[in-house]
Amino acid sequence: MITLVKPLGRAYSPATYEVWPHERPKVSVVIPALNESKNLPYVLPRIPSWVDEILLVDCHSTDATVEVARHTRPGIRIVQQTGKGKGAALQTGFKESTGDIIIMLDADGSTDPAEIPEFCALLANADFVKGSRFMQGGGTTDMGFVRRVGNSGLRILVHLLFGGSFSDLCYGYIGFWRSALPKLHVDVDGFEVETLMSIRALRGNLKIDEVPSFEYRRLNGSSNLRAVRDGWRVLRTILKEWIHSPLAHSSNHEPVTIDEVERRARNRYDPDQVDEWSKRPEITEIASRKPDDRENRLQSS
Repeated sequence: MITLVKPLGRAYSPATYEVWPHERPKVSVVIPALNESKNLPYVLPRIPSWVDEILLVDCHSTDATVEVARHTRPGIRIVQQTGKGKGAALQTGFKESTGDIIIMLDADGSTDPAEIPEFCALLANADFVKGSRFMQGGGTTDMGFVRRVGNSGLRILVHLLFGGSFSDLCYGYIGFWRSALPKLHVDVDGFEVETLMSIRALRGNLKIDEVPSFEYRRLNGSSNLRAVRDGWRVLRTILKEWIHSPLAHSSNHEPVTIDEVERRARNRYDPDQVDEWSKRPEITEIASRKPDDRENRLQSS
């Protein structure tokens, strides 16, 4: 019998750890980091222990980011960013990573590593999975009025120009198969990278799903994101992609409900073929975590 694992323990959390019938795919987590030494002690321990590769892309940090990462998570791979900007850091990470599945994670504590199993579950039936703060079960404590309006407007524009039906656009919690990289063809340097990848997933006719995700305020330090400046860069990216492919409408994306995630987890594979790795203690430990608020999680980290 297949056991459905709910790693976050939230009331709204979908049953999300997919089981694979044979050898499971290798999972890499790519984390761009610039001066995040105070945040990594919270973020890194929350990454599930079964993740095969954690790759931190150091964006020329001037603090103890690298030293803290190595101390907090022995075995982590550290690579130095080529170029400047989040997009450039991710390009470095994608190139250096070795996993079949790649998960993008922020180093500031705004994205919860405990959601990683949910992305992996949906990738059993998709090429590209995007976290959404606006699906049922998602949310944010780090979005002001300007960012909210801008994200909504840009999302509608992408829908009009390219099709699809993303419920969230400018959010960087994304998972995808390495085999999708040629179609994603990441070639921008800034925060617009997330929008570019979403558009190119549509243009490349990749199978796209969304999963509810909760965004928190960064734990320490200040963000390099600037709503107006980076919003303009996102708009330029959208228009540039449209000019290059004005007829690239796609209808291959349908947001996935919590019930659908549970249905897929139940029906994807024959229970007799369940691989033993999915029953490992570290996965059941994640599943047993009780609901907690941000402060309690920080105290336990």
